[in-house]
Amino acid sequence: MFNNLFSTRKKNTSGWFGNYSSWAEVSAVAGGYDSDIILNITKEAILKVKNGEAVYERDSVIFDEKQCPYALLAYLQLSAALKKTALHILDFGGSLGSTYYQIKEYLTKEVCASWNVVEQAHYVACGKEFFEDEVLKFYPTIEACKAAKKVSLVILSSVVQYLEKPHEFLKQLASHGFDFLLFDRTAFNDKANDRLTLQIVPAEIYPASYPSWFFNQDFFLHHFLGNYKKVAEFPSYVEGEEIMKIDNKPAGFDKGFYLINKSFHA
Repeated sequence: MFNNLFSTRKKNTSGWFGNYSSWAEVSAVAGGYDSDIILNITKEAILKVKNGEAVYERDSVIFDEKQCPYALLAYLQLSAALKKTALHILDFGGSLGSTYYQIKEYLTKEVCASWNVVEQAHYVACGKEFFEDEVLKFYPTIEACKAAKKVSLVILSSVVQYLEKPHEFLKQLASHGFDFLLFDRTAFNDKANDRLTLQIVPAEIYPASYPSWFFNQDFFLHHFLGNYKKVAEFPSYVEGEEIMKIDNKPAGFDKGFYLINKSFHA
């Protein structure tokens, strides 16, 4: 398998590769996501956005022109309208507030009461030191965030595919009973099963690689069938993510879902 894997990398040295049988197997050749290098690069990029020196940051890369996640904005506004009050939003795996800064200008007081990032401990520490304000807050767990805020909506953007045990997490997420769930930029494939790959980041961004899932859509959504209604699904707003290559062949895609708790929606 590894001979085939490395031969395909010669065509393109970054992207998604392989079809691994376990997290341990792919982790053995991956560099991980908890590197201090990644945190520092991300911090510097988002500080430039915060300080008005850059327009927009995504995945630690700064851009001169902003790409707006219109679907995410639309469902935030719809949720606030249905709730008839501003939302306490939980942004799971939200880095140092990337999405918050991306759409901050649209987060009126009628839509957003607070934006709460749940992240790894070193991101939380960095977020509290450099980015936290009266709206943007950082927490180490969903439970800690719930203890501080009455969360109505959870955003999960490009995060679930990087969890070691995503289905355990999704089951736990469903059990919290949040009013609204908004998945964005989540990776899927058309096969009958989930596929576990090695994602290699382009060297010009930062030197890193880590495990990355491509989910079977039905299996992904079945965790929510009992308590949630799927109101909408939508493609990624990021160019190139509607068709994604694994081993240099089209094999996956990013998309999103907007779910409403049936007890709230009834």
